[in-house]
Amino acid sequence: MARGNGRTINVKIPTVKVINALQQALAKLELDYTSQDQAEAEYQKATDKWKKDIQKWAIDNFSKAENIRTNYRSWSNTLNVDFDIMTEEGNFPQEPERDFETMNVHTYRDMKEEISNAIRILQLTDEEVVSTSTYNSIAKYL
Repeated sequence: MARGNGRTINVKIPTVKVINALQQALAKLELDYTSQDQAEAEYQKATDKWKKDIQKWAIDNFSKAENIRTNYRSWSNTLNVDFDIMTEEGNFPQEPERDFETMNVHTYRDMKEEISNAIRILQLTDEEVVSTSTYNSIAKYL
């Protein structure tokens, strides 16, 4: 494995350890994929709560509003009110953050197939160690 400075790294990793690590990565991938719907539902619930909280906070603090702008749309009979409230940082409800990654089904299937294939191939080998080039091709999953 060559680096930009001309140095190489040559590591011999036991095949059994690589297989175990890949099996763990596969299990984590499957768990992450199957639990993402639940995580997304929890995130949406927290976001809905935050929207209500931030609306209440904005209404309660409207007296501090600056730069008030309005836009009336006669075709839909709606009035849009936009304003700025200068506040100290953290003095309002914080928007929830996604602490998980969403994965498309095709990405999941591709990754699962690649990891499964790597496990099967490594289980068939008689080599006791995995070469650096083989490790480099599977390292992104570990």
